[in-house]
Amino acid sequence: MTGQRPLVIAADETVLDEILRVAAVAGCEVDRAPDLTAARGNWARAPLVVLDEEAVRQPPVLPRRRGILLICKGSPAPGTWEHAFRAGVERVISLPDEETELAATFADIVETPAEQPGLVLGVVGGRGGAGASVFAATLGLAAAGDPGGALLLDCDPLGGGLDVLLGVEKLPGARWPDVRLSGRASLASLAADLPKRRHRGGSLPVLASGPEGKGPQVESLSAILSAGHRSGTTVVCDLPRTLDEAAKEVLLRADLVLLLVPLEFRACLAAKKVLNGLSEVTARIGLVTCGSAKDDATRMAARMGPPLLATMPPQRGLQRALKSDEFPANHRGPLADAARAILATARREAQAAA
Repeated sequence: MTGQRPLVIAADETVLDEILRVAAVAGCEVDRAPDLTAARGNWARAPLVVLDEEAVRQPPVLPRRRGILLICKGSPAPGTWEHAFRAGVERVISLPDEETELAATFADIVETPAEQPGLVLGVVGGRGGAGASVFAATLGLAAAGDPGGALLLDCDPLGGGLDVLLGVEKLPGARWPDVRLSGRASLASLAADLPKRRHRGGSLPVLASGPEGKGPQVESLSAILSAGHRSGTTVVCDLPRTLDEAAKEVLLRADLVLLLVPLEFRACLAAKKVLNGLSEVTARIGLVTCGSAKDDATRMAARMGPPLLATMPPQRGLQRALKSDEFPANHRGPLADAARAILATARREAQAAA
């Protein structure tokens, strides 16, 4: 963020309320002034000035500057364009029709583009019970300590719930049914409203399905993925094996999709069917195997096709911890080692493709 707040000068209470509401959705704090004279102290240093029609009609008492928006309730009134030209207005936005443009402008103030774009990672189980949700959560926790942080998305509405898995289901915060986003969203604003799993080194915001099994809407999901890319955040998505429209949106946008395959004969057969569905949407797929035989993992990967990115031997005490509702957020062990290796691989490939 720039460190300075946009300056809002609006006398029309209805327009002011709308401007403040859109700014809040974008996670953007603003300074307010009732008129141009009162705005003198913040006029020059504000990164953006937002006027309503009453303010723009006031006699000019401040020097011209760049970055002035005029917000109108509906179509501009007669004579407004002349006043806007005189005041140096760069753009006129009519509400409610152009609310998305105003939100995007506020989001530009909040979010400075990251040095490295964020990653989108999808995780799919080759069969039921393969451990995809556990591994997705481990990936999120491993990435949460990075400069851009991480966000964990539950995109499997018929799963057990990532909030339950991580033990944050009783914490207040938004779930998918509460999220309605479109266009340019603020990831910081969203993350502030989500329950978080605290751990050594930081916290991981979790956006889980609703208790009735309602998952993400495609438009909201798309806005979140775009926001994560801009802000340098690693967004980890736990995906269903049966691909709905939301899952396909993730596959199309993902830098890497991980297919978890237990080293069992029937699991491999099931995983091959899942792989066929994934391959119809994306080629950015890697395999992660669960089992103790590395030779079997190499042979299985050769038969399936996608590269083998990690092999995870059984983690001691994992099932006992899960049965006790204690998610194993260890920094050591097969889960954490595989997560760190895959994050490093995904970052290298993303940088090479940039």
